[in-house]
Amino acid sequence: MIGFALPAGHLTVLCVGAHPDDIEIGCGGTLLTLGAVRQVSAHLVVLTGTEERRAEATRSAQSFLPGSTVDIHPLPDGRLPAHWNSVKEALESTAATIRPDVIFAPRRDDAHQDHRLVAELVGTVWRDALVLHYEIPKWDGDLGRVSHYVEVPEDQARRKVELLDKSFPSQASRDWWDEETFLGMMRLRGIECRSRYAEGFVVAKARISF
Repeated sequence: MIGFALPAGHLTVLCVGAHPDDIEIGCGGTLLTLGAVRQVSAHLVVLTGTEERRAEATRSAQSFLPGSTVDIHPLPDGRLPAHWNSVKEALESTAATIRPDVIFAPRRDDAHQDHRLVAELVGTVWRDALVLHYEIPKWDGDLGRVSHYVEVPEDQARRKVELLDKSFPSQASRDWWDEETFLGMMRLRGIECRSRYAEGFVVAKARISF
């Protein structure tokens, strides 16, 4: 397996999620790993959330990447396609001040309509940044192939699960929210890239320089 590295030096990272906890579920292990080995400035944008969920997302960002800035928009959960213009404006407002080296966003083929819209618009707002589209397990069974992997050390994989439970107590009653789900996902992606744990991403477009 051939790997590639992000540019050397300080990194500006943008994470975009439709809902509180999307980012942490999709790429929390990667963020923990990145923060442990690189100097990172991180900005998180979340498009929906009740007051309780917004508070959870704000606390979570500081746990996964201390010093992160967070913008949370009060758009309605499950209805983002009906608020296309507001989502576009929120992302364009961020783009006016943030020039990221790498963006983490949902997959374009995600079964959830909110995730799908965010994924599509990220690609139109940021045309010159590397976008890593993360995956989120769900009832719909939409997991598919990924194109890129980030190896997550075992301590960071377990830290991800610990922080998810600590950061999002409102989700603890969901029947899929448990250690087996989150570690199992990372274990399967780890098998695919010959590591213990990993997170998988889809890259729709990348420029290769020699």
